[in-house]
Amino acid sequence: MYAIVRTSGGKQYRAEPGTVIDVERLPNNVDEKIVLNEVLLIGDGDNTQVGMPTVAGASVTATVVAQYRAAKIIVFKYRHRTKYRRKRGHRQYYTRLRIDEITV
Repeated sequence: MYAIVRTSGGKQYRAEPGTVIDVERLPNNVDEKIVLNEVLLIGDGDNTQVGMPTVAGASVTATVVAQYRAAKIIVFKYRHRTKYRRKRGHRQYYTRLRIDEITV
């Protein structure tokens, strides 16, 4: 069984019980249980429930495993022959979730 859920930031993730997903930062503490109510699709073998826009009564329960920051990316802007150079770095915040169960 799997579910497609929408979390903070409007991104969609495939959630299966026992798997770990990395989502944009959520304001929860480590080892805290959260419930994701925006379930867009539930698939179970040959049966698929597609929500319009969400599946009524469905939810995904997850546990916060970690709060961390991704590796730094370098944003470098350069213009030819004008002595224009700008170097900036960015590290995105993420929350790691372990999917516990999917309820319909």
